[in-house]
Amino acid sequence: MPTPDATPTPLRHALAGPLILAGLGLQVLRLAGLPVALPAVSLAFWLATLLLWPDLRRGNRRQATLLAGLGLGLLLVAALAFDAEIAWAHLLDNNSYVVAMLVGVSFIGLIGTRRGHAPPPGSAITGRRGTAGTWLGVHLLGAILNLSTVFMVGDRLRRHGELSLPQLLTLNRGLSSAALWSPFFASMGVVMTLAPEMDYTRILLIGLPLGLAAGTLSLQDLSRRFDLDAVPGYSLSPRSLLMPVGMAALVLGFHYGLTPGLSIVGIITFLMPGVALASNLRHGPRWTLRRVRAHALERLPAMRGEISLFLCAGLLTLGLSTFIDAATGGQWRLFGHFGAPQAALSFLAIVASAIAGLHPIIGVSVLASMLELAGDRQTLFAFVALAAWAVGTSVGPLSGINLSLQGRYGIGGGRMMRHNLGYAAMLSTLVVAGIVLLDAWL
Repeated sequence: MPTPDATPTPLRHALAGPLILAGLGLQVLRLAGLPVALPAVSLAFWLATLLLWPDLRRGNRRQATLLAGLGLGLLLVAALAFDAEIAWAHLLDNNSYVVAMLVGVSFIGLIGTRRGHAPPPGSAITGRRGTAGTWLGVHLLGAILNLSTVFMVGDRLRRHGELSLPQLLTLNRGLSSAALWSPFFASMGVVMTLAPEMDYTRILLIGLPLGLAAGTLSLQDLSRRFDLDAVPGYSLSPRSLLMPVGMAALVLGFHYGLTPGLSIVGIITFLMPGVALASNLRHGPRWTLRRVRAHALERLPAMRGEISLFLCAGLLTLGLSTFIDAATGGQWRLFGHFGAPQAALSFLAIVASAIAGLHPIIGVSVLASMLELAGDRQTLFAFVALAAWAVGTSVGPLSGINLSLQGRYGIGGGRMMRHNLGYAAMLSTLVVAGIVLLDAWL
């Protein structure tokens, strides 16, 4: 039986990986109803983040420091200047649910072959059909596998030569637009935490068609600006769809049947690792243990950028909302009513901040701290946040996907931003129309 390759592991990673895994395990125990305190989950993730801090990219470290510093500063001002009561024991808890979900989703990489899941081989095709296949493959597989799909498809395309600009733009847009509807994206986890009463069904009924429209827009834009006749694309086979469709069916089955009391975030948190372990156990417990150990020591520490960003953004949200409540006596809100005009303005502001270099989670967190939403307004806010995330990560020069494409394939974030501005403007027009439609539907 083959075994995963053993590679030297830095001490920081050897400590941080198991801590992240422990945080996930503790959260799963909480979901099972056992008396595990949320601060224990949060502490495991924060300790891992501190251990991995030296390994963060400079840009990530700068943003995370700014977010955490502002959050702590606002909490101190609220406590000292306005005598606000701060639940210090739960200081680090914001977004721990989201981080646990992210870690759970990462176990998808262990499903499939003994080398982990990868899209089945497909023959490269060129032209509009090939570009459409690349977009659809990244969009559908990425809706479950997230950023790893970009590398799987991108590396397969690179066998035909270095990736061209239209191929890179297709990878970017195919993945980012999945944030409009995929329950497996970090964006959905954040939104469900900030708006727990959102109606996911309505989000899906508007977000999924909008995501497919984004693909049509992208194909038209690339066909107009580039000669695609010689551009290799990815051929998506029906077998590629079995895993994402199966996972989505499992999540919806648990949500509407087996565990209706749990949120989709909670279901994904325990279901993805459970399915991954079950798929590996057929090779024996020793094999499974080796796979999990390798995952903890390699893949989980590699998530340091995402984990640090979400944890620190959670601290900013807590600090900002606490400060606003303390300074205004809980009476001030950004909008008296959150309707279509206010939602459209908020969406455009978050996208503008992403173009300026801020991750969309910052704009979403700040907006949430300035609103008090009840009932159907939470669904409208959720759509705004997801749409801003989808557009903002495609065009933002410092978004996770653009930084990853830069590191892997050498394309600068500024260049990606310039070439995505027209696409972002067209998609934003459709998003605003979607906001108006959703507001009328609620």
